[in-house]
Amino acid sequence: MIYIPSPRHISHTPILPIPNYFTFTANKTKTQNMSTNKLFTPTKVGAIELKNHFVMAPMTRCRAIGNVPNDLMAEYYGQRAGAGLIVTEGTSPSPNGLGYARIPGIFSEEQVEGWKKVTAVVHHNGGKIFVQLMHTGRISHPLNLPEGAEILAPSAVKPAGQMWTDAQQMQDFPTPKAMSAEEVQQAKTEFVSAAKNAIAAGFDGVELHGANGYLLEQFLSPISNVRTDNYGGSIENRARFVIEVVTAVAEAIGKEKTGIRLSPYGVASDMPHYPEIDATYKYLAEQLNNIGIAYIHLVDHSALGAPAVPLSIKQTIRNTFKGAIILAGGYDQAKAEIDVESGLGDLVAIGRPFINNPDLVARNQNSWPLSADLNMDTFYTADAVGYTDYPVYSA
Repeated sequence: MIYIPSPRHISHTPILPIPNYFTFTANKTKTQNMSTNKLFTPTKVGAIELKNHFVMAPMTRCRAIGNVPNDLMAEYYGQRAGAGLIVTEGTSPSPNGLGYARIPGIFSEEQVEGWKKVTAVVHHNGGKIFVQLMHTGRISHPLNLPEGAEILAPSAVKPAGQMWTDAQQMQDFPTPKAMSAEEVQQAKTEFVSAAKNAIAAGFDGVELHGANGYLLEQFLSPISNVRTDNYGGSIENRARFVIEVVTAVAEAIGKEKTGIRLSPYGVASDMPHYPEIDATYKYLAEQLNNIGIAYIHLVDHSALGAPAVPLSIKQTIRNTFKGAIILAGGYDQAKAEIDVESGLGDLVAIGRPFINNPDLVARNQNSWPLSADLNMDTFYTADAVGYTDYPVYSA
C-alpha cells in the first residue's frame, strides 16, 4: 500500500501556508471598486489575449499517477479557468526530470493525450493555459524515477536535505551525475521536444522553470555549477544553457508563446546566495529581452519566510526586459494594484488561494468572501479530496 505524504513530508514544499491574498476593504476611499479595478480588465501576454491580469501560479499537486495527466487533473484546471492565465504544475520534459513522486511529464504520447483533456476543458471554460516545463535536475531521487532514468545536474554537487518517495518515504538527496557535453545537448533537445508536444496538446504556450533550484537555475548558480567548460565559470557561461534552451524553444514554438520563471535571491532546493546574483540576473534579463520572449515570471518567496528579493533587482529586470512581467509572492489587492499600475509588473500570480477558491477571480471581483476552509494534509495526496471538491461561492 502506498503511503501518501502530508505536507510536512515534502521537503521542497511547493505549496506553503501563506496569508490569504486579496482580502479587500470595503472602504472605497482606500481601494477602487472591484468591477473597475485594472486587475479585472483584459490584457495580453505575447500574442495571447487574456481576460484579466490574474495568473494561477504553478503548484505541484502530485495527482499524475504514473506521471500521466488524467481526468481528475482536467477537472481541477477547468474549475479554475476564471484566471486570465493558468500555468500548470511543474511538468517534466524528460524521464530524467521526474524528480518528485506523481508529477506529470510531457515527453510521451500518452502524456500528450492526457494533457489534451486538460487544455480542452480550460479552453471550453474560457481560459488560457501554459505548461510549465520543469526538469528537477539534482532535486530528485532514484525511487521517483522510471527505469533507465538518471539524476543529472551541471555538476556532481549533492544538495542538502531530503525528499519524499512513495516507496521508502523520506530519503536523502543523492549526489547527481555531472552532465557530459552530450547530455547537456540532449537536455536542450528534450526541452524543445516537450515544447512542441505542448503545442500539440493544445497549450497556449510554455513556461520554462528557471527558478526554485531546478535544472535551469542549477546552471546559473556558481555553487551548484562548478563546470570548467563553456557552461561554467563566468556569468556568461553559467547563463549559456538557460539562454540556449530559451532560444531553441522560442524558435520551435514562437517567442510569443514562450515565458520563463525566475527566482533571484531564492533559496529553495538548497540554492545559497552568491555575490554575483544581481549581475547574473541583469545579464539574463538582457539576453531574454534580446530573444523577445513573452514574459518573465518573477518569484519572491519572502512572504513565506525566505529572504526578500530586493526591489532594485525587480526594477532592473523590469527596466531591462520589455515583455510582460508576472509578479508572484504574498500579494494583497492594494499591493497588486500598485505594482501593476506602476508598471513594475503586468500581471500577478496567485497560488494557494486558488486551491480552496476555484472561483477566486469571481469572488474578488464581486467582493464575495474567500473560503477559509483549506486542508493542508491533502495538498500532495493522490485523489479528489482537497483537490476538486472545494465549492464555488454560494450566497
